[in-house]
Amino acid sequence: MFKNYNWLPDFVYGSIDGIITTFAIVSAVQGGGLDSKIILILGFANMLADGFSMATSKYLSDNAEIDQAFNKGELIDEGLNPIKGAISTFIAFVTLGAIPLLAYVFQPFLKYTEMQTFILACALTSFALFFVGFMKGFFVDKSKLYEGFITMFLGGIAAGISYYVGFVIERTLV
Repeated sequence: MFKNYNWLPDFVYGSIDGIITTFAIVSAVQGGGLDSKIILILGFANMLADGFSMATSKYLSDNAEIDQAFNKGELIDEGLNPIKGAISTFIAFVTLGAIPLLAYVFQPFLKYTEMQTFILACALTSFALFFVGFMKGFFVDKSKLYEGFITMFLGGIAAGISYYVGFVIERTLV
């Protein structure tokens, strides 16, 4: 199905956004001192709804690009396929976006405290971000370590922002 389709941009975009937005939920809820059940509810709801939203946006964006080229009488990029782009984006978003939630899914079996679970979620998320950056570096023939670390670093900034917002709002509203 994806034989001649360049899925790499959709994979990178979808997976990084999936990981970061899901972990932003985890971080904000943890920063706000709320129960881990809320992390699972909001995390999975966001992951599926936002994954669908990203796929829909990708589909509509690619269609707009095709329509614009057609209306101008320009050649349409044969590699542009709105359905394949939407599917690639959704699969990457949901598959890798689930990683930050794994620590909370397994928390009852691991018998970890909230903080231990959050630390495990941070480690899993860092690894996932590094992996995506590393794979990007592999496919575009750039430094795999650099791409891995920069992706992990930028994702960490987003997580820090959401943790801080949750922390501040929780302290302000009490």
